[in-house]
Amino acid sequence: MRTHSSVITPRAGRGRLEDWAERGPAMERQRISRARLARRVARRARWVTAHALPIGVALATLLAAGLGAVWLLTSPRFLITEVTVTGASRLRPEDIVAASGIGPGTNLFRLDRDAVLARVESLPLVRRADLVRRFPNHVTLAVEERRPFTLVHAGRLHWIDEQGVNLGPESRAVAPRAPVITGLGPSDLADEGGGSPRVAAGVSLLRMLLRSETALIQHISEIDVSRPDAPVLYTVDGVEVRIGSDDWEGRLARLQGVLAQLRAGGEVVGAIDLRFRDQVVLKTVTR
Repeated sequence: MRTHSSVITPRAGRGRLEDWAERGPAMERQRISRARLARRVARRARWVTAHALPIGVALATLLAAGLGAVWLLTSPRFLITEVTVTGASRLRPEDIVAASGIGPGTNLFRLDRDAVLARVESLPLVRRADLVRRFPNHVTLAVEERRPFTLVHAGRLHWIDEQGVNLGPESRAVAPRAPVITGLGPSDLADEGGGSPRVAAGVSLLRMLLRSETALIQHISEIDVSRPDAPVLYTVDGVEVRIGSDDWEGRLARLQGVLAQLRAGGEVVGAIDLRFRDQVVLKTVTR
């Protein structure tokens, strides 16, 4: 049996000291933790090695893009020198350019497209507009003007489009191609969004006459919207036609039949009332 009677000192033999203590759980966990840490460091090193080049390329690309953007926004090459207008016939191109707010020396890429189009479309005669950038320093404004739809009388003759927007006065003598809408005042045309409800009623009735695809519209010269209850039509012979406020399509069809019968019979009337269901009231004229 081996005994340990001697005292162990640094001057003892050079032999390796034996590990007399057993490894406890804490020591095992510490050893495992160090191994895990080593594996984690190795994984991170591999990730950095694998992604270093792509990350460098991405950063270089972002830097180049930033420098390119600065160049596009500051280079004299992209200062606008010409603005062209297409589609204008009633408006002068210079008035459209002035309304757009595009001044000389504006950078092509700093141009606020939505703001420019909003300013151009605020012109009463412009229905819609578009903007095209042409590199390096040219802009084209394409406009669609509102088309005259009919004449209205509001103190003087004005043209309106199919949405009822006032396109301005007509100072010349013209032969209307469609019934004139009358019974309006200047305030009825003041709204740039499309006129008053009376304008809207007259336009709606005129649209229905045009859609009927019959000769009836040739016999109507005026749509009077001055009365509060409903519009009144006047024929080219001066006959007053009360059409009511609803079922215009059906009543216009009846009116066409009534006018045809009156012409065939040679009967002269001063007024035709279509406001009653399935009944036509005529006011005859004594010769």
